[in-house]
Amino acid sequence: MKKLINKPEDVVIEAMRGIEAAHRDLVRVHYNPNYIVRADAPVPGKVGLVSGGGSGHEPMHGGFVGMGMLDAACPGPVFTSPTPEQMLEASKAVNGGAGVLHIVKNYTGDTMNFEMAAELARMEGLEVAQVVIADDVAVQDSLYTVGRRGVGVTVLAEKIAGAAAEQKRSLTEVAEIARKVNAYGRSMGMALTSCTVPHRGEPTFSLGEDEIEIGIGIHGEPGRRRVPMASARDIVGMLAEPIIKDLPFKAGDEVLAFVNGMGGTPQIELYVVYNELAQILNGCGIKITRSLVGSYITSLEMQGCSITLLKLDDELTRLWDAPVKTAALRWGI
Repeated sequence: MKKLINKPEDVVIEAMRGIEAAHRDLVRVHYNPNYIVRADAPVPGKVGLVSGGGSGHEPMHGGFVGMGMLDAACPGPVFTSPTPEQMLEASKAVNGGAGVLHIVKNYTGDTMNFEMAAELARMEGLEVAQVVIADDVAVQDSLYTVGRRGVGVTVLAEKIAGAAAEQKRSLTEVAEIARKVNAYGRSMGMALTSCTVPHRGEPTFSLGEDEIEIGIGIHGEPGRRRVPMASARDIVGMLAEPIIKDLPFKAGDEVLAFVNGMGGTPQIELYVVYNELAQILNGCGIKITRSLVGSYITSLEMQGCSITLLKLDDELTRLWDAPVKTAALRWGI
């Protein structure tokens, strides 16, 4: 195992200290329990957005804390859910009097702990709503979920709901926007290689030199099938076809096309993937009106990518375009 770390057990806390040192203008970092909040939290009269999950998926979620996106993020150990205590304290820290929305990826540990945190918060008088993201078309159930996994749409929901919250919309309205994004978005990923969790010291799974995994999960969960290595054109076809059919997306739709790197994929390859995706969508009469290309929801150093399509309407487009200022995503400022 070759990693830029000190001790495996210190990776998460030392990364948090790095975030704190690098982005004091954007965030405050709280330890024991661990969570990251925007520097001006709580914002009076604004719905507070809280998300979180296992570490190893950076920049999600801590890199998305700031104006126009999340108010707080709770990092758990690598690939392991944060605790209800973290989620509760983060919720209290961002409560500006308009309620708190939890945006939760559909993984059993995350959903269970966020539900517990919401109950504890309500007992303390906080108004809490929850939206579970479940956009992965690869499998219905997996090692970590009942139902579809929450993957790339999480990033889009955090941005779009974050913009709605910044407009001081009500908790009900912000939650409905997040649910709409979940309903209109679909994703699927693939892996060229596995990844190595620091405390394990060995790859999460094994792939042959000429094998790739189609439909992989962000923790290394198996996907739809293992196939021989193929061209970028063929791989994108294997990902795009089930995504398009699932909603289904159809001719005349306007979409946000999100090509995401899994952590170890060069940007040049992501743009090759995006080019192939654009050609496929053009052939289907689906118009890309917004795009995002980069590594935003990763799986440590895994090589591979995921594709997310979000069907847009005027409201979602305006909210996507609204200003955002976080460590990992910023425009319009």
